[in-house]
Amino acid sequence: MKHQFTASLVIAATALMAPSASAQAPTAARSSGPIEVNGIAAKVNGRVITKNQVSFMLAPVYAQLSAQYPRRGAEFEEQFKKARAGVMQELIDRQIILDEFKQLGASIKPYLIDEEVKRQMRELYNGDEVKFREELKRSRLTMEGYREMTREKMVVQAMRAQQFSDAPPPLPNEIRDEYEAVKPTMRDVSKDTISFRKIFIPATDPANPAVTPDAQLALAEDLAKQIAGGKDIGELAKEHSKDAYAENGGLQENVPRTDLSAEFAAIIFDSKVDSVVGPLMDPQGFTIVKPIKISLGPPPPLEKVRPMIEERVRKKKTSAQYERWIELRRKRAMVDIRI
Repeated sequence: MKHQFTASLVIAATALMAPSASAQAPTAARSSGPIEVNGIAAKVNGRVITKNQVSFMLAPVYAQLSAQYPRRGAEFEEQFKKARAGVMQELIDRQIILDEFKQLGASIKPYLIDEEVKRQMRELYNGDEVKFREELKRSRLTMEGYREMTREKMVVQAMRAQQFSDAPPPLPNEIRDEYEAVKPTMRDVSKDTISFRKIFIPATDPANPAVTPDAQLALAEDLAKQIAGGKDIGELAKEHSKDAYAENGGLQENVPRTDLSAEFAAIIFDSKVDSVVGPLMDPQGFTIVKPIKISLGPPPPLEKVRPMIEERVRKKKTSAQYERWIELRRKRAMVDIRI
């Protein structure tokens, strides 16, 4: 059964607001006023960046942070603001570069756009097209609108490569080193599997209305501390966990990454074996995980991705030159940020 660790990002505008320092409780935020359907996040030389665009790009990060920080708090706010600033700068720079090179008539073949959309769907949503389209709908973006965002991103990449085509050619050792550094991120994540023990504490108890989400979160936090202190998670799972795996000490073996929600998978596959992860929050409750074995899918062979690796090496070699180039254009651009 698929594990549902779904983001509480229901309305696009919600993710654009800086989380309140007082948002410490695990319960969902309630809207007390009218909801803005869409709005302007920024204008760059008169071209609009919408809040929906920013919201959609932030959604996977927001979902992971929401699971990872049930009480929100300062660390949640810091990470979210950092992610939002990065997304805004990426979209602003994209518009600046598109303006700079619009006279060149750059174009991207449709099949390349399709491949890039599939890659992003695979990496950000575990290849779950249904969830991907649901997020599009929540952010009030059409697939065609998202394809256009992707096309623009690819045009910018191509134009940057053209602008700095005089970069020194990558050396064989540079190509090999870069490949070794990034090949884990290029692997076939659909082949990832993990074995772990877990404890699931539901947010509420139908048999006991007095049980609150705050009390259940406190229990989960206490159990996580006990496990970190040396207590056996299997025994604690038998005593406290409320799911089908409790009797077996919370053990689940060789679970495919695709059986987990994207944000849950992102957190536990990046953790270390025998570490204590959580409590993680989803709408149903709180989960503590202790990975036992992590098996990652195979990366593509170097020869298959050599052009991409060579391009990454070129970008690194020209990064200082590029920063000087884009900074001059940022200063000349008319940028109006409204969030």
